[in-house]
Amino acid sequence: MAADLAGLPSTGIRVQACGDCHLLNFGSFATPERRQIIAINDFDETLPAPWEWDIKRLAASFVVAARSNGFATEEARASAQTCARSYRERMREFAKMGVLDVWYYSIEMEDLLETIEDETAKARVKKRFAKARDRNVLDEDFPELVTFEGGKHRIRDNPPLIYHFQGGEETVVEARVREAFELYRSTLAEDRRLLLDRYEYKDIATKVVGVGSVGTRCSIMLLMGGADDPLFLQVKEACASVLEPYAGQSVYSNHGQRVVMGQRLMLSASDIFLGWTESVLDCHYYIRQLRDMKLKPMVELFTPSVMNQYAELCGWALASAHARSGDAAKIAGYLGKKEDFDKALVDFSESYADQNELDYKTLVQAVREGRLEVYLER
Repeated sequence: MAADLAGLPSTGIRVQACGDCHLLNFGSFATPERRQIIAINDFDETLPAPWEWDIKRLAASFVVAARSNGFATEEARASAQTCARSYRERMREFAKMGVLDVWYYSIEMEDLLETIEDETAKARVKKRFAKARDRNVLDEDFPELVTFEGGKHRIRDNPPLIYHFQGGEETVVEARVREAFELYRSTLAEDRRLLLDRYEYKDIATKVVGVGSVGTRCSIMLLMGGADDPLFLQVKEACASVLEPYAGQSVYSNHGQRVVMGQRLMLSASDIFLGWTESVLDCHYYIRQLRDMKLKPMVELFTPSVMNQYAELCGWALASAHARSGDAAKIAGYLGKKEDFDKALVDFSESYADQNELDYKTLVQAVREGRLEVYLER
């Protein structure tokens, strides 16, 4: 889609773009003060780029998701239009705010719970929110992920999802990890280095990642602050952003740093252990806590009304992220007060969803004709 967007007209107004801005890449997570906020939660492709690229991808994703849920055409169009309108109206509000007010702005999860109109959806979200808030790493994650072998804490193997390297290879990996960990430590602020130093490194294991990150390296790291005080960190490989061929190379030589700095620019709060590093193999990584009260939307369960309300929230969150790094007044001035932009974006989203379906049919046909080899999971 980056290639498609790059060939379209542009306003020339750039922001720190998410780069992979679709409705599943929004959710809630805990701030360092333990507040639960809602925002973008995936920054693997972040890069300075035209603001239009993010909102076009986001609006199109609502039409794709609505069709997947079996919604009527007008219901799918309505969700995309709500997303566009929310972005436009919120950007106008941010344009009127002071710089620091925009910088500190966040969308609080607790404030939004009571605004959910669908009672079934409200009950479901409240239950999931309470579970995430009350989740105890020691009582839940620790027994699930850690075993005690030979007097040492060790991450529990759960192949093919979680596993250790074997034999001499594990020793080599261990040495590389310790070296890379020191570089990671140096990227943290001094107070957070002091906090990290209260934990002792124990183990690392490979963790298989989701579909969007297939082919990249990902690991779980275990540190202990005491016999019953675990800290789990996720180590994730960062490659060049898919936007770079079209928006220009990152100013950062380390792509882990690109991801971290992009996240800090787009969010009012981020993980206290968020940092970056690289290995002797010249692979770049960013590191964060494995789980920290994170919640992702269950879009497959959304009704049209819930989808519409979620679209409003995503447009709002994206406007907040763009206003932090871009010129909100210029973007708001381009968008205007009328619904012209909203309607144009709906037409684009529907057209792109059509293309998305056509691409998939072409893929399936290529597989059936033997022009493309695939692995079919039974």
